[in-house]
Amino acid sequence: MSTVFIALQTNEDTRPIIEAIELDNPLAVVHREPAMVKIDAPDRLVVRRSTIEELIGRAFDLQEMHINLITLSGNVVEDDDTLTLSWNS
Repeated sequence: MSTVFIALQTNEDTRPIIEAIELDNPLAVVHREPAMVKIDAPDRLVVRRSTIEELIGRAFDLQEMHINLITLSGNVVEDDDTLTLSWNS
């Protein structure tokens, strides 16, 4: 098993993104620091646009997340609806 992760700045814009990641990835472990949140997940982590939209009550473009993205680890597959991190076996 390999771990993937994403780290985001801690601010009002990222709170619903982080909550959505937690909802969609039950095995993810969230590490909260004063200025950032790092989310580790075994094998795969998915960020779903639809979950974020449900939480914020408006349309959301996943590209908006990149403004607050610090770093990530894993192979990235991104389309209009999801951003998925994983390691190819």
